[in-house]
Amino acid sequence: MSGVSVATDVGGTFTDVVLAAADGTVHVVKTLTTPQDPAEGLLRGVREALDLAGVAPGAVTRFVHATTLATNVILERRGVPVAFVTTEGFRAMLALGRQARVEEERFDLGFVQPEPPVPLTHTFSVAGRIDASGAEVLPLDEEGAADVAERIAALGVAAVAVCLLHSYARPDHERRLGEILRARLGGVPVVLSCDVWPEMGEYERATTTLMSAYVGPVMDSYLRRLTGLLRDVGVTAPVQVMESAGGVLPAELAAARAVHTIESGPAAGVIAAADAGAARGLADLISFDMGGTTAKAGLVRGGRPGITHEFQVGGKGSFGGRRPGTGVPIKIPAIDLAEVGSGGGSIAAVSGGTLTVGPRSAGADPGPACYGRGGTEPTVTDANLVLGYLDPEEFAFPLSRERAEAALRKVADPLGVDVATAAAAVHNIANAQMGAAVHVVTVRRGIDPRGYTLVALGGAAPTHAARLAERFGITRVLVPPNSGVGSAAGLLRADLSVERARTYLRGTSTMTEADLAALDALFTELEEAARTDLSAPVGGEAVRSVGVRFVGQAHAFTVDLPSGPLTPAAIGQVTEDFYKRYEESYGIPLRDPAELTTARVRVTLPAPRPPTAAVRTVEAEERERTVHLDGTALSVPVRPRASCPLGVPLAGPRILTDPECSVLVPPGWRATATPEGSTLLEHRSEDA
Repeated sequence: MSGVSVATDVGGTFTDVVLAAADGTVHVVKTLTTPQDPAEGLLRGVREALDLAGVAPGAVTRFVHATTLATNVILERRGVPVAFVTTEGFRAMLALGRQARVEEERFDLGFVQPEPPVPLTHTFSVAGRIDASGAEVLPLDEEGAADVAERIAALGVAAVAVCLLHSYARPDHERRLGEILRARLGGVPVVLSCDVWPEMGEYERATTTLMSAYVGPVMDSYLRRLTGLLRDVGVTAPVQVMESAGGVLPAELAAARAVHTIESGPAAGVIAAADAGAARGLADLISFDMGGTTAKAGLVRGGRPGITHEFQVGGKGSFGGRRPGTGVPIKIPAIDLAEVGSGGGSIAAVSGGTLTVGPRSAGADPGPACYGRGGTEPTVTDANLVLGYLDPEEFAFPLSRERAEAALRKVADPLGVDVATAAAAVHNIANAQMGAAVHVVTVRRGIDPRGYTLVALGGAAPTHAARLAERFGITRVLVPPNSGVGSAAGLLRADLSVERARTYLRGTSTMTEADLAALDALFTELEEAARTDLSAPVGGEAVRSVGVRFVGQAHAFTVDLPSGPLTPAAIGQVTEDFYKRYEESYGIPLRDPAELTTARVRVTLPAPRPPTAAVRTVEAEERERTVHLDGTALSVPVRPRASCPLGVPLAGPRILTDPECSVLVPPGWRATATPEGSTLLEHRSEDA
């Protein structure tokens, strides 16, 4: 019998807590996030979940946490004061950046380049040079390094980031510079790029290292405080933190590698989608996670979430934050997501006769007008309440329809329409904007979404999922159990996992036996380092992969190595897989010479998972409610999801309710409760 597991996900609007008891029974608490101190709302939710389950705090054996702390620190520039040190001649690297004008900025004659992450007054350079082959061209100037250390000490910074040219090929200079800085700066953290992510590409490696130093002390302080507060409550289980690629890390490692937690919460949602799909025998999925502030879309192919090894934080434009040059590039493994500023709390407004929705959000404080917490701006949640999609009495807390209507008049009156019509417009615009995220992870990557199943996660997603699916010709939507707290539920299914990587540049067609032996030795070294991170010298699974690109190109695909010995045939298979991936993505069947760029090893240790409790159908009477669909007010049946008979299709239009979410089944769709506890929505053809 396993112990009690607790998972918590702190979002921009809600903090979700899921407690899985030893018998598999799941208890859910959804509470408003406390932006001024996220730990406050989290602890409130944990206490409520323990009380709800009747479980003593000491019975908790696993505590898993997802947080937006790292992302928010970077976006809001709330990190610690940092100094940056690089190779002489590259001091302006961060200031120059890789700027790309997008959307309205393309035509802005008064465009002002954003401030660099670190001002030039806190940026330093040291003489010395390693070339791309790892050979020393110029010795490190240790006297100059000592002088830089003195100047940094005078600034009183809280962390130092170091990124020297080609340190991925030979880290000697960087490590020696780190020693000199630590000797002078005492306990100030000195973060080296050869430790954070030793890959070629000096700018992306520099920003990744810089963000690790910038966020690290904040994350370390937060996790230490959270661990102490949990112990005060009586929860002594070690804290684990979701990382961006879908695994979890011990809190100590998460603090040391804070940059790896930037996509913490969104990653958990994709893991939950993959798990729900696997339980239903579905392997090709689109994860659609809509919370209070944003909506995220991710792709699961063959049961595996897509992984990227470079993304942007704070990117602009309609590329879900992934467009190069529009934000701070982060070069770590992360589940490949597209994100748009359209959630339940997104604010609607009329400007110049045009209705817009988001990206401004009412957040948790004051929240949508219907929350009755002082908010007066109309939001997507207010629109859904006015349309009848939400039940004022069955939400996580009571909602005020009157306040929602009053807020929506701010857009209805300027447009000259009634409140219901304005609410429908807000709902439809939100759907269109969320469609952009799905478009990014499917159509723009050469993938036809019509054969995929859309998985609805987050408090707002089940209300929008069917209509969103219709836009892409998707005929199947899966709403998992506890969908309203989907990311937190996904945490319970996440395994301990760490990835290590290093640049390895060789042509695939010219590799010798010596090259293969060197690559094999590098894989062994990387695996040992990853196992050291997890304190697991044996056990688990180690997956080897390589970066592959056409010779002379800048960007590479990550391709898994076939199992077995590293042979010329294995490299040949990798090359063929790369050609296939390239054609799928770009539609061009090239077979030009290719080269390896990076060796990667990901070590995964299976975490204890709570057993699955049997689905229980509760008794509840079906009732009627007026809802607005396609411009018409209809009286539709409403019933709790938990009361739906297993395997019996229920035709739309209808509403299925949960305390954490509301499932809209539009006309032409039918909903079926599955033995796994999910609700499967299927679009019926005209002749069905």
